[in-house]
Formats: sequence, C-alpha cells, structure tokens
Amino acid sequence: METASRRRGGGVFEALYKVLMRRNSVYVTFVIAGAFVGERAVDYGVHKLWEHNNVGKRYEDIPGLGQRQSEE
Repeated sequence: METASRRRGGGVFEALYKVLMRRNSVYVTFVIAGAFVGERAVDYGVHKLWEHNNVGKRYEDIPGLGQRQSEE
C-alpha cells in the first residue's frame, strides 16, 4: 500500500535530492557552505563551553592583570 507522499512524487528528502543533485555546481556550493556554517557553529559552541568551564581562571578574571591601561 503506497502512502500519499509517495504517490505525489516523493517526500521531503526526495525533493531536496532533486534540488541539490540536479547540478554539480549547486551540490558543491551546498557542501562548501554547509562546511563553513558547521565550522562556525562548532567553533562558537566550543568557545562558549571553554569560557563557561574556566570562569575565574582566565587572564581577564584576575584583578589587575586583565584590565588594560587607557592609552592617552
């Protein structure tokens, strides 16, 4: 027994496949953009996790050391 989505020509994954795989240039652009966005997301997440785990131990948290002198 076929479902309604299969009778209409496929589901979400098949539609994405048709959009992304139709041309090699679109697929390569999607992969490169996805890698860039994924790298930025992982970098941001790891940075926030590191800051959360090291509160009070960072250079900026030590009184007198983390404060920059005003350049006048």
